[in-house]
Amino acid sequence: MPKITKIDRSITSLPTKRRVAAYARVSVDSDKLMHSLAAQISHYSTIIQANPSWEYAGVYADAGISGTGMEHRSEFRRLIADCEKGKIDIVLTKSISRFARNTVDLLKTVRHLRERNISVRFERENLDSLSPDGELMLSILASYAQEESYSISENVKWGIRKRFSQGRFLAYTIYGYRWAEDHFEIIEEEAEAIRFMYRAFADGMMLTEISDALAKQGVFNRKGLPFGKTSIMRFLDQEKYRGFSILQRTFVDDHITHRKQMNRGQLPRFEVQGTHPVIIDEQLHQKVEAERERRRQAGAVRWRRATCFTGKIICAYCGCTFTFTPYSRTGELTAFQQGHYQCSHKRKQGAKACPSKSLPVYTLRQICCSVIGPLAGASSDGPFEEAWIDNHVDHIVAFADTLEFHLKTSEVLTTPWKNTAKRDAWAYRRALAQQHENSNGEVQS
Repeated sequence: MPKITKIDRSITSLPTKRRVAAYARVSVDSDKLMHSLAAQISHYSTIIQANPSWEYAGVYADAGISGTGMEHRSEFRRLIADCEKGKIDIVLTKSISRFARNTVDLLKTVRHLRERNISVRFERENLDSLSPDGELMLSILASYAQEESYSISENVKWGIRKRFSQGRFLAYTIYGYRWAEDHFEIIEEEAEAIRFMYRAFADGMMLTEISDALAKQGVFNRKGLPFGKTSIMRFLDQEKYRGFSILQRTFVDDHITHRKQMNRGQLPRFEVQGTHPVIIDEQLHQKVEAERERRRQAGAVRWRRATCFTGKIICAYCGCTFTFTPYSRTGELTAFQQGHYQCSHKRKQGAKACPSKSLPVYTLRQICCSVIGPLAGASSDGPFEEAWIDNHVDHIVAFADTLEFHLKTSEVLTTPWKNTAKRDAWAYRRALAQQHENSNGEVQS
């Protein structure tokens, strides 16, 4: 007869006390709700410490933070981190909506904690995440919480739009003004910086030059940093400096992500006059707008047809078109600083992508004078004419040391080339300096 031995099930010794923490949250940072948050903290501290089988592990509380996301809830993230470190066995919270209004975040977090045998107990719903039907009930109730969040969001949006339609808005901070009880007042030091930006831009200064000029005067933004180009452009676009406001420039399209987007006609906008004291008068604003239009037109012309060679130069190595880059920031073409052409593939992918060389416009013009000039009946050392290229050249194939001019007559002219722009520029400057010295000597004599 076989011998049978009974093996008793080993019982793991459990700690005498369960480590219990609580999570509390309010979504709006107001005095009334801060009292509610304090009451929640006091309530859970009392409950945990009154239970002899529980060990107090703390109360984690987020104030003025929405429950639709987790990235801005620092205390919530600290709670989860402590759970992962094994410091907590049970988490108490008032309701599902306090813990999370986003169904996906809620279920993901609860499952993550359940894998570590950590219970989340929701007081209002009387629900324990470790119970057999816990996840099913959580899914259903979390969906209701998310829909409740959507309803609240829509109600808030409706209230904001209603105030906008009546010309009312909440106080906010803006450079140049301070909010004093129920109206805006000008901060004269900041207002003078804004006026300088407008005047300097209208006079033709570049954005970086405006920033440098303000920094030299010791004028910085409210963080103590120099004004960036983007900030200066926002100031130039800000209608509030002219004494009125455009309300509902942006709107939130998703109550979960809280992502803002520009209002480009999806919703009505409202213009309200007299909301701010005037810093920039209409005459100065019109000068700025005229200067912006001038720069836009200059930029459009420059890039649409930078020179007569635009679109005609082809890389001999990769077949891509050469693109133009002006040397001067204004795009104005001077004798030796017009710019250069470079293979577009090499420009995007880097120097190792293509063995071609940059082709200065000055050098290209000099070569055209000697190669194409005689075809047009001009002297090989005479001034360059853009009409030569338009009338005679179909395209140009650029090698590292050779140019092939493919003419509209199907003839191909080949000529070596070398970058002489820098050498000739220095010679030109020396000649000008010598001419200047000679003229001064003649005047003095």
